[in-house]
Amino acid sequence: MKTTREHPAPDSATSAPDTHEMVVIHRGLRRESRLLVELIAATAPGDTARARVLADHFRDYRLGLHQHHHGEDEHLWPKLLARVDLEADRVLRMEAQHERIAATLTAAGEALTGWEHGADEAARDALVAVLAEHRAVLVEHLDQEEESLLPLAARHLSAHEWNALGEHFVTHTPKPKLLFFLGMVLEEADRAERAAMLSALPLPARLLWYAVGRPAYARRIRTVRAGRPAYAR
Repeated sequence: MKTTREHPAPDSATSAPDTHEMVVIHRGLRRESRLLVELIAATAPGDTARARVLADHFRDYRLGLHQHHHGEDEHLWPKLLARVDLEADRVLRMEAQHERIAATLTAAGEALTGWEHGADEAARDALVAVLAEHRAVLVEHLDQEEESLLPLAARHLSAHEWNALGEHFVTHTPKPKLLFFLGMVLEEADRAERAAMLSALPLPARLLWYAVGRPAYARRIRTVRAGRPAYAR
């Protein structure tokens, strides 16, 4: 589509970022952290097949969250700290919360090892308690990030700088996992959010999502959620 001189195409080096995409990503993280607690708590003692399915799902969830936060550590906090003064405490609080979240993920991984192969009831309950703590720390962080950090990013970063977060995720995440994470983000996106996120992808990636990623995600989630449907579009 052509652009006129009166309405030039936005320059990503100077235009403001669309930080709402972070809200959409957070929605998926909130959902999956909640469902991990619920689904593992509902696993019958001794059901090792179910335990393996959920353990694999936790590992993918942990990978996605780690890569998401690593991108912020590399591309978001340093730029904001260099440009804000009185609000620097907000950025430092986000960094400290990342460390707390990482600690809960480490604890969950250790508890998972004790439960995965035997599906013991006591080990299951210990894992559920750790995952519940993880979710509480995560949700506190996500809420505060949306309330106080995203407005800072919108004021102080360009769209080009903001987009480095997504580029970091794509570069550092194993390619076979990318379509799964796209489905995780799109699952509860509304029509406008979904259109915005998909339109940012190259055409081959969009075609791959519709032909391969979307049906594969739906199958995976039916297995993980024991028959509950997925809502990815």
